[in-house]
Amino acid sequence: FFVLDEADRMLDMGFIRDINKVLKLLPKRRQNLLFSATMPKSIADLAGSFLYNAVKIDVSPKEVTVDRIEQKIMFVRKADKRRLLVQIIKSEKVKCGIVFTRTKHGANRLVKQLGQSGINAAAIHGNKSQGARTKALAGFKAGQIPILVATDIASRGIDVDGITHVFNYDLPNEPESYVHRIGRTARAGRSGVAYGFCDNSESGYLVGIQQLIGAEIAVDDSHDFHFQGAIPKPGQRPGKMKEKKSQTKKKNSNNKQPRSGADKKSNQNRRRSKNNSREGKNGNPRNGKNRQRQGGNRSNRQKNRR
Repeated sequence: FFVLDEADRMLDMGFIRDINKVLKLLPKRRQNLLFSATMPKSIADLAGSFLYNAVKIDVSPKEVTVDRIEQKIMFVRKADKRRLLVQIIKSEKVKCGIVFTRTKHGANRLVKQLGQSGINAAAIHGNKSQGARTKALAGFKAGQIPILVATDIASRGIDVDGITHVFNYDLPNEPESYVHRIGRTARAGRSGVAYGFCDNSESGYLVGIQQLIGAEIAVDDSHDFHFQGAIPKPGQRPGKMKEKKSQTKKKNSNNKQPRSGADKKSNQNRRRSKNNSREGKNGNPRNGKNRQRQGGNRSNRQKNRR
């Protein structure tokens, strides 16, 4: 048997080479089992490269629906996200919430910043040892750690029924991941809240998310850090927005003025004079002494001819 859980993420995150190495060590006659909540077409095609006569089985999800999740989008500058998160956690007295970041480094940094604000939090991601992840998850389930900061892949194994808040600190670049994230709350008939922090570079991600779920997420602008510039433009396409070039580069390029013809000639003359002086030192015929020697040799030749 070859069993691959969370197949969509494992195949999408660059593990295909490692998977192929494992497959080469297995017998050719085997059964391959892939499990995933979502399977985009591109990943399904990749999985088809080592599946033969595959049978797809769809299982109805548990009683977790988006209807029980109160979704909110907050437009905010990237620099203000941490303060907004702290404000919500303290004002709503969150005792069991997950914060999603896009990177492992971002998760570690946010845990440190939350600790400085008096909020007990722990990070769980791929760079953490199994022991550290188990300890963090156990403390989270026991209520000792109210906030768990996680990346998408590490969060796939989290199964806690009492999660009341989900914070998309960084909006996911894949819309399917958004559905995975908010599905951590509102389980077992409970209700939950899912916040999304959207800065001006993530508005394209928001467009893709809303296209996937087929609805516009309610905007909450009642906080102190509302940023109008992060709102998606009309007709904006899904995906990451292209960052504009810095103004300093433009200024430097504008300050470069074309050289005049006189300047070019003077520079050429300077280069020639430098080359002449160098050639003279190296014994070039342009050197005066060498010219005298050549002249003396010519006079001796003329005498011999006479």
